[in-house]
Amino acid sequence: MKVYGSNPGSNPGNNPGSNPNCSSIKKRSRRSDTRQDRPVERHPFEPFLPAGARMLFLGSFPPQPHRWCMPFYYPNWINDFWRIMGLIHFGDKGHFCQTREKRFDEAAIRRFCADAGLAFYDTACEVRRLRDNASDAFLEVVTPTDIRSLLERIPHCRMLITTGEKATGVVAERFGCPVPDVGAYVDIDLRSMGPDSQHHDGLNSIGPDRQDSAGFSSMGPGNQDCAGMNTVRRLRFWRMPSSSRAYPLPLERKAEFYRRLFI
Repeated sequence: MKVYGSNPGSNPGNNPGSNPNCSSIKKRSRRSDTRQDRPVERHPFEPFLPAGARMLFLGSFPPQPHRWCMPFYYPNWINDFWRIMGLIHFGDKGHFCQTREKRFDEAAIRRFCADAGLAFYDTACEVRRLRDNASDAFLEVVTPTDIRSLLERIPHCRMLITTGEKATGVVAERFGCPVPDVGAYVDIDLRSMGPDSQHHDGLNSIGPDRQDSAGFSSMGPGNQDCAGMNTVRRLRFWRMPSSSRAYPLPLERKAEFYRRLFI
């Protein structure tokens, strides 16, 4: 299995080879309250899965509602995801911004994503916030997302894109694959085995087998699924820099990384 691409410069603020863990958080959070005292938050949004979606963006979890400027993905006014999209696709980082109201244009964003085939959800359905802030470092994943189920609903999707270190670690662990460098990708093969079984999807290599328009490849009569055919779907798992302003990289440099997805 190959790992492709790399950041031509340094990756500030990242340790590409590490997976997120909460051991240090446990030590810091041992005060009068415990983890179990923290409320479990359910994901506030439905997955955005437009017909014909070809890219699935996965973050970690939305911030608290008081930080939203719209009820959609990347809702924090000081998060630059939609400025990055505006810069890449329209040459204007303010394309989706309603500057006077300090909010994003949700209707325009939804139309753009549907037309461009961009799907969105997060790597956790339920979390605990170990501190009252928006930092991924203090998010405890209670229920991870059934990523396979999402992908089954968007059969034309070819790219799985994470937008931060925590989300990247969750996806790499789920699929049993290497953690890509920032701005790079690994190819993963998703076997058709039913929704998020206990097995890792793995890094299964496939030969020049026949592929249909949805990206599935016939693998012969081996371990067959319920339809009588064992299939493999190849996905490109990209890791992008966080669009949070806490990530120490200028917006324009982040846009250079994200632009790679659309070449």
